[in-house]
Amino acid sequence: MEKDCVFCQIIRGEKAADFLYQDESLVVFKDIHPHAPIHLLIVPRRHIRSINDLTEQDRDVISEMILRAGEMAREHSIAESGYKLLFNVERGGGQVIPHLHLHLVGGWG
Repeated sequence: MEKDCVFCQIIRGEKAADFLYQDESLVVFKDIHPHAPIHLLIVPRRHIRSINDLTEQDRDVISEMILRAGEMAREHSIAESGYKLLFNVERGGGQVIPHLHLHLVGGWG
């Protein structure tokens, strides 16, 4: 984990977050600046800076992130109505925190 990374600090318990799920490889918590009624962040515990830094060894964590997103959508009753999954990649793609994370947004209808 990176010392100054906000998500690494959250994972280490140094900064507060509203955790909805955690296991040995992932955490899920509410976005503090939500863009939808449901806006969750699915974050690997291991610091991976960006999609651009993924390697073959990261295949499992990406699969876990997407599968967990589907489970969280069902738990929040938005699976049937619909939701978005979004990876922002690098600054130009909207990535603000340099730690890989998947946005789950929905709950509009």
